[in-house]
Amino acid sequence: MFDYGLRHLYIAEIQKFCYADNKEGNIMKETLVVSSRGQVTLPAALRKRTGIKEGSMVIIEYRGNELVLKPAAVLEIEMYSDRQIAGWDDADRLTTTEKSAALKKVKTKQ
Repeated sequence: MFDYGLRHLYIAEIQKFCYADNKEGNIMKETLVVSSRGQVTLPAALRKRTGIKEGSMVIIEYRGNELVLKPAAVLEIEMYSDRQIAGWDDADRLTTTEKSAALKKVKTKQ
């Protein structure tokens, strides 16, 4: 769905997520239907309250008999250029001699 390329991503939990505000007794509960593909649709009110928008990443945790869904922050750590990636691809290629030696090893083990 979303192409992050070869960037290194770090997904961090947002700790200030509040599905239930126990101080005010303001608990939001919804009954959701799971589709044949395992998908659920989050109600607009919950998405708005938690800041979850289209394309947002979330973290889901299984705690005993509960599923806890939390918004996640995606922080780009490092981005590589096409030139850097091409350089690594070139460096990883085997020479003809190396390929022949590797094939010989495989054939002798069979």
